Amino acid sequence: MNIAVSKTSLATPNGTTRPQVRIVIVGHVDHGKSTLVGRLLHETGSLPDGKLEMLKAVSARRGMPFEWSFLLDALQTERDQGITIDTTQIRFRTPSRDVILIDAPGHAEFLRNMITGASQADGAVLIIDALEGVRDQTRRHGYLLHLLGVKQVAVVVNKMDRVDYSATRFREISDEISTHLTSLGVTPTAIVPISARDGDGVAERTANINWYNGPTVVEAIDALTPARALDELALRLPVQAIYKFDDRRIVAGRVESGNIGAGDEIVIMPAGKIAKVKSVEGWPETPVIGRQGAGRSVGITLDRELFLERGDIIGHINAAPRDTRRLRARIFWLHDAPLKAGASVLVRLGTMETRATVVAIEKAVDPGDLASVETSAIARNHVGEIDISLAKPVAADPYTENARTGRLVIEVNGRIAGGGLVLSVDAGQRAVPIDIVPVESALRPEERSARFGHGGAVVWLTGLPGSGKSTLARALERKLFTRGGSPILLDGDTVRAGLNSDLGFSPESRAENIRRLAEVATHLARNGHIAIVAAVSPASDDRANARRIADDLFREIYVATPAEVCESRDPKGHYAKARAGNLPSFTGIANDYQPPASADLTIDTSARSVADGADAIERLLAKTGILFNELDDLAANI
Repeated sequence: MNIAVSKTSLATPNGTTRPQVRIVIVGHVDHGKSTLVGRLLHETGSLPDGKLEMLKAVSARRGMPFEWSFLLDALQTERDQGITIDTTQIRFRTPSRDVILIDAPGHAEFLRNMITGASQADGAVLIIDALEGVRDQTRRHGYLLHLLGVKQVAVVVNKMDRVDYSATRFREISDEISTHLTSLGVTPTAIVPISARDGDGVAERTANINWYNGPTVVEAIDALTPARALDELALRLPVQAIYKFDDRRIVAGRVESGNIGAGDEIVIMPAGKIAKVKSVEGWPETPVIGRQGAGRSVGITLDRELFLERGDIIGHINAAPRDTRRLRARIFWLHDAPLKAGASVLVRLGTMETRATVVAIEKAVDPGDLASVETSAIARNHVGEIDISLAKPVAADPYTENARTGRLVIEVNGRIAGGGLVLSVDAGQRAVPIDIVPVESALRPEERSARFGHGGAVVWLTGLPGSGKSTLARALERKLFTRGGSPILLDGDTVRAGLNSDLGFSPESRAENIRRLAEVATHLARNGHIAIVAAVSPASDDRANARRIADDLFREIYVATPAEVCESRDPKGHYAKARAGNLPSFTGIANDYQPPASADLTIDTSARSVADGADAIERLLAKTGILFNELDDLAANI
């Protein structure tokens, strides 16, 4: 809900050329947020003529005392329940600022609404009841502000009238909340004692708080530093829709940062397609004159026909967002069920949405209890840092570079389940976007299936060096080829000698090695071949990413030969090379190796022959629908 209460006409997207700050006001339910906002509107002369008198008259007709919160709580449900359940934006003016104040709900059940409000803010006002003091919900709100990157926080200790304007009580609360916020890396810009109902400390220091020498609420808001102007940041134009008007194909969206004009050379991410802006369109027919900046909804036409879709982001060619399939984010979790590694969720980044898998969880704690031990799952109303593997490429920025494209929301079963900040975008993205248009094969998958007698698959053999992966892979390759199939072997060492020769053995290089292997294998599988990968792939997260890339084509085979057997085989001279310093030692690899928790098939080559192992893999492929025709009878023998 947006309420424009300022009497000033809006001549620009910001409504003024003066500094503008977006401030979210948060706090525990009934600590007086709506009352403070109503009082601020009155004290700054921002109410429309007659509004106050009208609400007082309505209250009198209903036989209830007037409350300042009625100016905000416009929903009948809110008035009946006495709690704010929506997020309201109010514009007003202080002596030196134009302020957009976002009133966010404080009740625990409505934290998901607060995420939406706080994610838009440059600063915050955190309100505390002087009688109740700092509550768990207060601490969570402080942590949530930290989570969403809000560094400027002015604290307001409200309802000082209920503690007889006690300076001692104020100092107790001030010390407690300062300690909490400082521990989060947030230094309060001011801590102000007030009575929002009576007006003490809102715009004036009254006799009731004559022991206080700091700023009023209005002065504290004036002291908040406006964020860097969005127009000064790199262009970010998320695509909302594509419309067809006569012979024009108009790409529509809102400029989130930067500016755009006719003649600009742009790139559409994540695909990396390049074009020039032919025109910036108005409706119904008038072209727009001049450049259009942040906050403007625009339509543009391009100098060439390109396929774009909702969720793409347009940037300038020399300052594009990064394309990625992997993000690290700090999130606040709202769902009843804890978030665990391996969970499938829907991620929204601006106008883009995609399925995603939570690859890893770290630093999961209860923000209401800073002494909490970190856990491996994020419980309701807790926070944590997660690695997310996305089902399709997206364009994004770390929130420190651009908050407009660096915040995300997570949905589960159609409901908002969490939200937070993009901390980092997967490294290794191309530095300069290039114009890439993928070309599909001229052959349909079913044509290849009819010829080969099987569908495509990625058969991923993982295990320690010397476990027999490559030997099994070669036996399976020969077996499938003899039956008329199209198997292709991708041995880890062979690929490292060529395609991946630029990679070392750090965790990051190993992850990239596996990603490349998975991409190549999946491309082959989607074109009807059976890609047989033999790679140590010690990290479970890397194998999970390979499974995500290949999706339902992936079959994981754990070659579980005991470590002592593997080491005695000294395959391919690995350990002699290791001693020469060229490769990790066997002990290092064995210590780092994370066995699969739920492989599709487990084979110990010290306990069964290579031929028997290859037969077992063949039966698995038949049972899971990869092999058919003359091989159907194999499944019956399992």
